[in-house]
Amino acid sequence: MQRDSQVGKSALLPGDRKVLASGTAQNIVGIVVAGIALLGVQILTSRALGPSGFGTVTLLTQAAFVVSFATRAGMDMAVLRDVAIQVGGGRPEKVRRAVSRAALIAVLVSSIIAVFIVLFRAPVGRAFSFTSGTDFGAVTAAAVGLPAIAATNVWLFATRGLKIMRYTLYIFFVGQNLLWIILSLVAWQFSRTPTASVAAYSMSWVLSSFAAATAWRRESAKWPAAELDPRWLDNLIRYAGPRAPAALFAQLLFWTDLFVVAHYVSEQQVGVYSAALRAGQILLLLLASANLIFAPFVADLHRKGETRRLDELFKTLTRWIVAGTLPLLLLIVIAPDEVLALFGPDFSSGRDAVLIVLIGQFFNAASGGGGLVLIMIGRTGYDLAVYAGSLVIALVLALLLAPRFGIVGAATANACMFAISNITRLVLVKRFAGIYPYDRSYLRLVLPAALTGVVMWGVNALVNIAAPLEVFLIAMTGGLVFCAAMVVWGLSPEERSGAARLTRHLRSD
Repeated sequence: MQRDSQVGKSALLPGDRKVLASGTAQNIVGIVVAGIALLGVQILTSRALGPSGFGTVTLLTQAAFVVSFATRAGMDMAVLRDVAIQVGGGRPEKVRRAVSRAALIAVLVSSIIAVFIVLFRAPVGRAFSFTSGTDFGAVTAAAVGLPAIAATNVWLFATRGLKIMRYTLYIFFVGQNLLWIILSLVAWQFSRTPTASVAAYSMSWVLSSFAAATAWRRESAKWPAAELDPRWLDNLIRYAGPRAPAALFAQLLFWTDLFVVAHYVSEQQVGVYSAALRAGQILLLLLASANLIFAPFVADLHRKGETRRLDELFKTLTRWIVAGTLPLLLLIVIAPDEVLALFGPDFSSGRDAVLIVLIGQFFNAASGGGGLVLIMIGRTGYDLAVYAGSLVIALVLALLLAPRFGIVGAATANACMFAISNITRLVLVKRFAGIYPYDRSYLRLVLPAALTGVVMWGVNALVNIAAPLEVFLIAMTGGLVFCAAMVVWGLSPEERSGAARLTRHLRSD
């Protein structure tokens, strides 16, 4: 096992920051494009089917995607970790059959669940408050897509293990959403129903799965396919077993307090709190983007024993995430009413709730993906335990606080749960990986954040125009000030040197 030997000198290789930055940038572009495409298909669907049909399509497609986190059976993260370790260790011949078998397992598990849903589509539909046979047909259409969603993600996670993000950008973020739009427009020529729209969603994943499989085969075709280790399946199940429930719990954590508070407040307040949650979750944009590219680094460097290099990457990436999140945090803290007004004129009562939700989501962003580190170093059992404990905390706190304090109580439960959950993960990461995301370099962020806050507050105080324009003006002005301040005061010497090299390279081109 290779160990770090140099002391007092950066352990990062010249290309580390470049790979992280470029991969993160690609993911941000992908998420933005996916968001725009998803908004487009939602507008088209709502206009074509009306509120009732749109609600059915939204419920079933979102449910299918959430359920797929469990039906993948942990194979997505397993192949990402295995590919990163084997290829990073100079053993690429060991991954081809392993990835194929993992994809097969995910498809089989998903198919079993899909058959179960189809057989019991009526009671499943009634659980969503559906009553008509047409809606039960839409349940079947959603179930059909589960194997394809699982296969697509396993193949794409394998390419991420190679630190290649472009296939995720092209296929997952952009391709699937655009395919859904095109297939929906075609399907509506024959049947303008929720079933047709959900079937178009499932078919978009079928086509995406073929594209993802082709991408992986293209990247791995040059390697021979060695026989699998006799204990391969045992090791896979031991690692991936806890991932299926943990992935499902991870999705439920974001909505448990909403499900609880819905029993104690009016429908209008449920809508207001949903908007507050959505606004707070904007802080996770950069975290989600960065973690996708950081995962293979964790698996590879931890297996090699390069703890100092991994620690520096963890610190660097987390500081980037915090820096990128600060302008969004300041925007919502300074102009919460204007941000909520983007959802409509009747959402101002969510002001206190969104400010409390921000606390928990900032803990999420500032943890730098501690949960991802636990998964990539093989501590999936601990990861599952943290998620299960967090779900219990969220449920108990919501049941205690929501009946008395309404959406403010639910927001408090949400923030407390995420704070406890992320602190626990960082303690476990320090114990098992020997790394920690914080150091004195974070002090460089204080002045840029302070200047940005002052400018945003001034713009908010002086400008009184329509909410969308005001939010845009505050965000753009604050963003420009923050970027300029970061260039002057926020960059470390290594980052400043890298930025100078990149500038010279662009000029030479």
